[in-house]
Amino acid sequence: MDIQTEKKELAKLLLNTNNLRIIQSIKSIFKKEESDDFWNELTSEQKQEIKTAQNQIKKGESTDYESYIGKHNK
Repeated sequence: MDIQTEKKELAKLLLNTNNLRIIQSIKSIFKKEESDDFWNELTSEQKQEIKTAQNQIKKGESTDYESYIGKHNK
C-alpha cells in the first residue's frame, strides 16, 4: 500500500470515530513530532550562525576544544 492510500485510510478512521481519547492521542503524536526538531524553535539569526559555523568547520577555520582551553588555562 502506498503512502497516499495509507493517509486516506487513516483519515477515514479518524473521521468515523467519536472516541475523544483516540483523537487526542493522534493530536499529541503530531504535536510531539513537530516539537522534536529543535531547528524549528530557533530564530533566523540563530540558524544563520549555525550555518556559518558549519561552513567554517568545513573550511578548517575552527579550533578543537582542548587546544582552545589549553591556550586559555595558562
